[in-house]
Amino acid sequence: MNLKRQLLLVSLLTLVLPWAGCEFISETESALRAGQQQMLSGTARAIAESLQQYGEDFPRPSTAPEHILGDRLYAHALSREPTIDGYFDDWALSESSLQSLRGVGGAIVYAAGTRDEQLYVYLSVTDAGLVYAERAGAALDDGPPHSDRISIVSSSPPYLNERIEFAPEAPGTVVAYRETAFGIAAEPTIQAVWQDVPRGYQLEARIPLSILGTHIGLVVANTADADSPPVRSSTFASQLPGRLASIQPDLQSVVSELIQPGMRLLLTDAEGWRIANVGELQTRARPTGDAVSAWLRFTYDALVEKGTDGRLSEPAPTGREQQPYIVSALGGETAAGWYRSAGSGSAVVAVAVPVAWGGDIVGAVVLQQGTEEILSLTNQGLARLMNITLLTTLVVAAVLLGYATWLSRRIRRLSVAADDALDSRPEGGEFRLPSHDASDELGDLSRRFSFVLEQISEYNEYLRTLASKLSHELRTPLAIVTSSLENLEHEQLNEASARYTARAKDGADRLRTILAAMSEANRVEELVRNADVELFDLEQVIGQAVNAYAGVFTERRFTFESNSDHAKVMAAPELIVQMLDKLVDNAVDFSQPGDEIRVELSSRDGEVDLSVTNPGPPLPDTMRTQLFDSLVSVRGEQDDHHLGLGLFIARLIAEGHEGRIHADNTADGVRFTVTMPRRHAAPDRNDG
Repeated sequence: MNLKRQLLLVSLLTLVLPWAGCEFISETESALRAGQQQMLSGTARAIAESLQQYGEDFPRPSTAPEHILGDRLYAHALSREPTIDGYFDDWALSESSLQSLRGVGGAIVYAAGTRDEQLYVYLSVTDAGLVYAERAGAALDDGPPHSDRISIVSSSPPYLNERIEFAPEAPGTVVAYRETAFGIAAEPTIQAVWQDVPRGYQLEARIPLSILGTHIGLVVANTADADSPPVRSSTFASQLPGRLASIQPDLQSVVSELIQPGMRLLLTDAEGWRIANVGELQTRARPTGDAVSAWLRFTYDALVEKGTDGRLSEPAPTGREQQPYIVSALGGETAAGWYRSAGSGSAVVAVAVPVAWGGDIVGAVVLQQGTEEILSLTNQGLARLMNITLLTTLVVAAVLLGYATWLSRRIRRLSVAADDALDSRPEGGEFRLPSHDASDELGDLSRRFSFVLEQISEYNEYLRTLASKLSHELRTPLAIVTSSLENLEHEQLNEASARYTARAKDGADRLRTILAAMSEANRVEELVRNADVELFDLEQVIGQAVNAYAGVFTERRFTFESNSDHAKVMAAPELIVQMLDKLVDNAVDFSQPGDEIRVELSSRDGEVDLSVTNPGPPLPDTMRTQLFDSLVSVRGEQDDHHLGLGLFIARLIAEGHEGRIHADNTADGVRFTVTMPRRHAAPDRNDG
């Protein structure tokens, strides 16, 4: 992994800052919410204890058998008086308040409400074929002709059982007929309007609560035609409807005096039906724009405790509160819940406390309060904190990335310059790598590299000239030793002395051979500088040389391949052949009898490649760049007489002709390649 990526990963550690801030906020919110929940529980218990004196005002479950009483109808407390016109748009209730009739899905929906001792009823019926009554009041008869009609069943078990019928002759105002124990008659205190709509019809009615019983239900009768019996659908599936559930004005008045601003109090009876609803929660909508963006919502939702769906904190549209914490309170246990809206970000803490009277649970006090006073996503401070920390992280990451790019470029320039310095000594002899004058650690490293390269260059220069120096210094002492040994041969020596003298002479001959080889490199350098170059066809010269090698090294197989259509070079032919001799000698030394030595010639991009490939052991990776230096050899101890000058001479000849030489491992051996420029005319040479 390069330095840029490493610093980029390090910059990601700055994300710990917003994470730590959010963790702190989450813990703080949880602690504050727990404290708020305890406060609400204490307030709710105090309200529940104060309501015990009003225990008689709580509605009691009916004592009638369950198979007689059906489901209960809930009447919402209306904030304003609706206009009786057959439409629902002025009821000040949400569409979720509309309930479906039993067994018909959404084909029949209804709503009921109370205001000023009046019961308001709204029904919307899907009916493709509307059948009107032929005459007023005819719908109360069970026989034909039949018509579509709506009934309100009113009873007070076990005595009162009445029915109010709406069977219009045409759209518009409907005359309601009331059936009691005393007979059937029009009821002038009831106001109703029937409206035809594209999908069916709608009825809206206002009925005085004084003429109704305690149990109320709705029945809708639909008929296909006047001769067909109607199909009845109702809010109850038993003989009588259930008790009407609605806001109790006396209890509503009492709890309104106990509520504090910013809280909502719900009061239920023993079955969970809402009988009081006072107060409003103080919540703010989630801010939009730059303050809270999509990433902030995601981060906040991921870090902060999620809570329950915020819709469950709202009063139930059916009028019956069945949230788990309220059910627990009706069972006699104080319970709490926390709700947070995914849309607005507002959170609500709610507690439910049972109300006991006479040893029984008669209802529950539900107290709710918004969390605007504690931390939430609607808090602008939290939004700014998260935005600032994220911006800081991005800025730090960008700065570190830029710094890493600048630093990695400096290091790469230093690395490239060091590689180039190994190939050739700079003009003037002084190594000055990039960042040499910098005062930081890279400057120190550059100066250290320059010093090391200077030492290596001096050492290489020493090795390069060592052979000539040794051959020059040893030539005179060797001549003295050789002449002395020759004089001893003319003296009378015993057998042992003669044997030692012969050994000394053999050693002197070997030294003379070594000095000759060491002097060869110097002679080649001189020849390269002063050689007369000419334009010749390299393919022809190499081909002739390979044929000669096949006759000399009979235990090896030589092949020559040329893929060049133009292999003319400007060089000294005798030096090129001498260079090839060194490469072939090296190939023969490292191959086995019977092996094939391949000589190949190819041209590309204005250059000619001459390669010699032989099977054998691969080159060590550490020796590839040193192989062409003076006095360097990779042979084993069995060839300790070898000085390692052959490839050095090949390099001198290649570089003297503006070429280069390198070695590579192949699948089964080693390939030495010499690259030289192709020429079309002799260049000007300056040998001075």
